Amino acid sequence: MMMNQAIEVLIIEDDLRIAEIQRRFLEQIEGFHTIGIAANYAEAKNLIDILKPDLILLDVYFPDMNGCDLLKEIKQLDKQTDVIMITAAREIETVQEAITIGVFDFIIKPVVFERFKQSLKRYEEHYRKLKAIRLENKIMGQEEVDRLLYKVHEISEKPLLPKGIDKLTLIKVMEVLDAGQGITAETVAKQIGVSRTTARRYLEHLISQEKIAADLSYGTIGRPERVYVLK
Repeated sequence: MMMNQAIEVLIIEDDLRIAEIQRRFLEQIEGFHTIGIAANYAEAKNLIDILKPDLILLDVYFPDMNGCDLLKEIKQLDKQTDVIMITAAREIETVQEAITIGVFDFIIKPVVFERFKQSLKRYEEHYRKLKAIRLENKIMGQEEVDRLLYKVHEISEKPLLPKGIDKLTLIKVMEVLDAGQGITAETVAKQIGVSRTTARRYLEHLISQEKIAADLSYGTIGRPERVYVLK
């Protein structure tokens, strides 16, 4: 029965709107249950001590603390509690510190649901596997150790694209952008043989990934058009 229990998650986030989004995301992923939300250091410490969560979703920036400092405390208190950082922090020092301390994953805001779900499902596999090993008092083999050690790198090997974005079509869009400057959605659509709406969806996805930029082109007739260029 223990193997089928939901993974208990504590959200530590001072922006309650973002915390609520994370809670709703968790509701959509089978196998997880939100047991609390903390908005500051005192609340976080109390809930960690009382609830003893399996997994913590942790921001870096708080008015009264730094998330990496709390991460150190969590790892010192209970090695079995795991942490996924969800933050706007992008500095290499912060990312490196979090990984060195022992964060399971590092997600940069704004959070895309598919990326969030990917991280949680990877964590579930990791969690269930360790539970089984502990219950069986099993000695780990090299392959099992390797899979645990290199879990952080698996994310770049199998990236998930948002719903409605196909990898091959995305490559074609990038090739069109690479061939010229100032391309409109209509031009992209004609060159790769898709509708203007579809081309626009792919272009806006690339903007969200910060791979391209958009500007407005004011022609002599009609409304201004969005023009896309590689960064």
